[in-house]
Amino acid sequence: MADSIVRATAQDGQIRAFAITSKELVEAARVRHDTSPVMTAALGRLLSGAAMMGVMMKGEKDLLTISVQGRGPAKSLIVTADSMGHVKGYPGEPNVILPPNAKGKLDVGGAIGPGVMSVIKDIGMKEPYVGQIALQTGEIGDDLTYYFATSEQIPSAVGLGVLMNRDNTVKVAGGFLLQLLPFADEETVAKLEGRIAEVTGVTALLEKSNSPKDLLKAVLGDIPFDVTDVLPASFRCDCSKEKIAKSLATLGKKELDEIIADGEGIEVKCHFCNQDYKFSIAELKEIRR
Repeated sequence: MADSIVRATAQDGQIRAFAITSKELVEAARVRHDTSPVMTAALGRLLSGAAMMGVMMKGEKDLLTISVQGRGPAKSLIVTADSMGHVKGYPGEPNVILPPNAKGKLDVGGAIGPGVMSVIKDIGMKEPYVGQIALQTGEIGDDLTYYFATSEQIPSAVGLGVLMNRDNTVKVAGGFLLQLLPFADEETVAKLEGRIAEVTGVTALLEKSNSPKDLLKAVLGDIPFDVTDVLPASFRCDCSKEKIAKSLATLGKKELDEIIADGEGIEVKCHFCNQDYKFSIAELKEIRR
């Protein structure tokens, strides 16, 4: 089944709900960046969370960027998402190897360590919105939950998971994002808190059914919900040789002259997708004009 995101409302519109299945896009990121299992899980969780947050935006040109800067061996994670289910991202260090954590799971929190998470929303305003928090656990889902509570003052629950096969490919990946709207009554709050407390793990639920709607059913239980939209989700980078050439043009003639003087041309790699772009001396001279 192709990756997809479900948007829904629950409990007579008192809850806003999202769920994603993201196995294919996380596997695409793993292949692009040749990540170790723990880094596949770390990047995959952030990609999944960002994809759901991205479709909260309304404009076709709106962009969401989440930056995680940690003091662990992973160093950093950078992810960008748009409002149409496209997401891309890269790790600071793709090949971190760590033993399992105390629960026997991939130690994402240990890989990231203490640090900060920044959320930047470019939604066509004069200045982008920027929110920043101290990482709470480094497990990504907990940190996004804390971000919504402190930076946006929205009571939320974010659950994210990535499960690997023995050959280190992605078996299942996905997550959910639930938010209480301001007019939610106490009964709804208590009911949702009870449901969240019963969720033992996202990947266990995804192993039963790789469907975002079924994931919402499992999480919400007897809380009624209505699906309002289903969108495809995918790892997609919009880089191109033309865009890289425009970036090179900003270097200035002096720096370009130094590169040209080497006589070998250059190779530029896109951080987000690891695609290489080669520029010959003739192409560099054209850019310099």
